[in-house]
Amino acid sequence: MSTKSLIIIPTYNESENVLDIIAAVLELDNRFHVLIVDDNSPDGTAALVSQVQQSEPRIHLLKRAGKLGLGTAYLEGFSYGLKNGFEYLFEMDADFSHNPKDLLRLHEACEINHADLAIGSRYVSGGGLKDWTFDRILLSRMASLYVRAITGMPIMDSTAGFKCYSATLLSKFDFNKITCKGYAFQIEMKYAAFLNGAKIVEVPIIFKDREKGQSKMNGSIITEAIKAVIDMKRKSMRSYYKFS
Repeated sequence: MSTKSLIIIPTYNESENVLDIIAAVLELDNRFHVLIVDDNSPDGTAALVSQVQQSEPRIHLLKRAGKLGLGTAYLEGFSYGLKNGFEYLFEMDADFSHNPKDLLRLHEACEINHADLAIGSRYVSGGGLKDWTFDRILLSRMASLYVRAITGMPIMDSTAGFKCYSATLLSKFDFNKITCKGYAFQIEMKYAAFLNGAKIVEVPIIFKDREKGQSKMNGSIITEAIKAVIDMKRKSMRSYYKFS
């Protein structure tokens, strides 16, 4: 590995996980940096990161005023990474549902195999889910089928949130046009990349349920995503997402 990479991890009340996930990422390779984007967690997540940041220059922290949405957290992280010269920028959860070791395979897909976007996919051969209930699995699979039907994207795991972007691709985005703040953000970014001919690959991963802390998923997130996908399709018909 010869390039500098930034792993962006949004947090809200992740004090039980944040130091462990940072350590797990940084021990993989010394070119990996971690950016925690914290939404003013009342459990002191940001304070814990600030403490370890003093002795480790590869730890970065953005503290925000409150819960401003997953999408805006990643967009701020992307802007930070591009401004500071990172060549690959990752999205990752704080709760170990994403295996840190899979960062190496996502990175290889972009740096070695020249993908613009590598997606950690649950729904390609070799991928899967661990410790999920049947209803959650069914909902997730139906969501991906729905997105493929509406958008025409040939992506098996369109809602995936474990990804690696090349800075070359991200620098072409107009982030002002990415308007979804919740989990639909994951779909919108993939869709914009797809519409502009980005090379997208899916890397099989095993996604497991969190062991510590509380899930942020709720019914309103699903409702937002259903409506948002239709809106994305309408926008695409006006070339809304076209890179200039």
